[in-house]
Amino acid sequence: MIYERRASPLHAARAVASGAWCVALAGAALAFHHPLVLGALLAAVVAGAYGAGVGREVTRLLRYAVPFALFIALVNPFVSRNGLTVIARLGEVPPFGSIVLTAEALVYGAMFGLRLLVVVLAFGIATYAIDPDEVLRLFRRVSFRSALTAALAVRLVPVLHADAKRLAEARRCRAGGDASRLAVLRAVTAGALDRATDVAATLEVRGYATAGPSRAAGRPWSRHDGWFAASAAALVGLVVAAKLGGVADFEAFPALAAPLGGLEIALAVALVVVALLPFCDRRGIAA
Repeated sequence: MIYERRASPLHAARAVASGAWCVALAGAALAFHHPLVLGALLAAVVAGAYGAGVGREVTRLLRYAVPFALFIALVNPFVSRNGLTVIARLGEVPPFGSIVLTAEALVYGAMFGLRLLVVVLAFGIATYAIDPDEVLRLFRRVSFRSALTAALAVRLVPVLHADAKRLAEARRCRAGGDASRLAVLRAVTAGALDRATDVAATLEVRGYATAGPSRAAGRPWSRHDGWFAASAAALVGLVVAAKLGGVADFEAFPALAAPLGGLEIALAVALVVVALLPFCDRRGIAA
């Protein structure tokens, strides 16, 4: 997952505006269970990814997100015994007792899976379309070294995997049985932070911490910044207004209740339009 600057409105916007847009989309998905609204948000996220020129990269994340979503949808009926519409009785299954599958639990799990897809794709756009260096600079005044340490720790994943294998082998050679996974994880995590801190200190000595201002620093807000910031604020406003007004309420238990009227359709359309409107202005988007 590598950032590459491209000619798109989202890339042209500064990190704080484009990041707020991605977070607003993910937050909207977490606020609703209604299938129409979640479907509209999924369409908006996919269209936004292609509008930002990262559609292929983001949709590749579905290879990992879809199995998790299906797992949630299929497991939920087994762990939730709520609902009136019984679709299967599996009898006694030790140690879980009597297993009764209901349509309500299945639909509720499917909505959770759909929310997961929207959130994963929204943050996938943030990964591919927002400059990570600019994001780090946003936190520079708060804790630059901590942000750099965390970033380096993540980048050292292959090295940490090798460390974990060596630690596990060493612990198995000791008397007393197999290695404790928690102990190995604790040792690897501590080693990761120590190593990342050393590398961060080295980079700081070499002048990394005194790098020049970011691309966004010192320049006035552009129209793309304003568009995405306004879109994020409008998304939040739509979500708050809908929740306060009881629009797109969804009840799974004890019986399914998902109203589908003019207000729900209008909300779904408004969310898509508000989310995608910033991509209509394609002036000044050179890479």
